[in-house]
Amino acid sequence: MSLIGSLRLVLSRPHREARPFLLASGAATVAVRYLGWRLNCPVLKRAGTLSGAFFGFCLYFFRDPKRVPPPREGLVVAPADGHIVSIQKVAPPAELGMGDTPVWRVATFLSVLDVHVNRMPVAGTVTRIAYHEGKFLNASLDKASTDNERNALSITLPDGRMVAVVQIAGLVARRIVCSVKEGDRLEAGERFGIIRFGSRTDVYLPPGVEPLVAVGQTMVGGETVVAQLDA
Repeated sequence: MSLIGSLRLVLSRPHREARPFLLASGAATVAVRYLGWRLNCPVLKRAGTLSGAFFGFCLYFFRDPKRVPPPREGLVVAPADGHIVSIQKVAPPAELGMGDTPVWRVATFLSVLDVHVNRMPVAGTVTRIAYHEGKFLNASLDKASTDNERNALSITLPDGRMVAVVQIAGLVARRIVCSVKEGDRLEAGERFGIIRFGSRTDVYLPPGVEPLVAVGQTMVGGETVVAQLDA
């Protein structure tokens, strides 16, 4: 990636979920630093510096860069940035009612340094959204898919096949945001939510569709091709 491209990624406009964090930390930084200067108090000055650092972290964490999905139809793209921690054949989430026939699941782990905006892996209609309370285990663990707090979506393709994508909370994540509703028709790469702070996103492919990625591979949400539906 070029230097300009890297700067655009880091300095991209923050997601709307960042607003309360930026307002609170920004106001605290100004107020505490002002008081520290007026009272000449080293403790307040250090507190202002820490608050300012948190403001900068929020700008970085909530960045929402523009992504350009591949123009070719019939592709499954990465639903999130991060790196693949597992590729396994398992049954889709029970709460989605997609049956118990094992399909390929590609699990992507997001560290706190990754972009946390979630994107649609395929073009289709959101037919079901199911939230499931759970634990907050390390999202890189395989059991996080079944034990952790999660929000699952089933997406029906134009030909009737189904793809599932699951937002999974991690060790420090405490909020899953899903901005779409059942019945919404979305294109591949469109934003559908965000997870705070550190998490995992799983995508379940239709029966017979093979993944084109490998464990350890770095993913770019909305751009990296995970599978081809009509291979």
